[in-house]
Amino acid sequence: LDLILAKPSFHHVLGFDDLGRNILPRLFAGAQVSLLVVIVVTAITASIGIMLGLVSGYYGGWVDRTLMQITDVFLAFPGILLAIAFAAVLGAGLSNLILALCITSWVGYARLTRAQVLSLRQRQHVMAAESLGASTLRIMLKHMLPLLAAPLLVEATYSMASLVIAEASLSFLGLGIQAPNASWGAMLRDAVRYMLIAPHYVLAVGLSLMSLVLVVNVLGDRLRDYLDVRG
Repeated sequence: LDLILAKPSFHHVLGFDDLGRNILPRLFAGAQVSLLVVIVVTAITASIGIMLGLVSGYYGGWVDRTLMQITDVFLAFPGILLAIAFAAVLGAGLSNLILALCITSWVGYARLTRAQVLSLRQRQHVMAAESLGASTLRIMLKHMLPLLAAPLLVEATYSMASLVIAEASLSFLGLGIQAPNASWGAMLRDAVRYMLIAPHYVLAVGLSLMSLVLVVNVLGDRLRDYLDVRG
């Protein structure tokens, strides 16, 4: 009890939370959960969005119109609001949080892939593969997808930064990770209540969240510059 909201010290650099727990190890535990959610959601949404974009851009016609109309429906609503709605319907928990974020995060990959495929569709190496009788799946995966790696990697890094914020936001609202598991969003929700009497709590969590998002965004900028063939 004497450690509740205790201030930082030499041996405990970030202090203690409202239940007398050391904030630093809980930050590391929350980071593990956040990175797990981000990696799983990115892998699933990238796979779904890339395949839909490949099919839409390559076939065109009614297939393209149908898939893009579905994409436009998801784009008509802010992604975080859709995630909140799906999380509220599905219920709180790690698996439902991942599912809610997967439902709303594939749109960017689909639109980017479709736009790139439309420009690659008339490339000579693609038409040569078609004339030689290559299957549609082989053309998509072997002759188109490798050329999309650079922009898709950059899109993935920016998407990961958005997912960190989305996961923290849902947990902040009580729709994400539940106690006793650590989550930066849930920790920030608890810290706000003691902001005036224990500012170290909210600062530790808030600065950690800001730093992670900043690092991912900087990584995306560096990756974009590195993969830019014009440079």
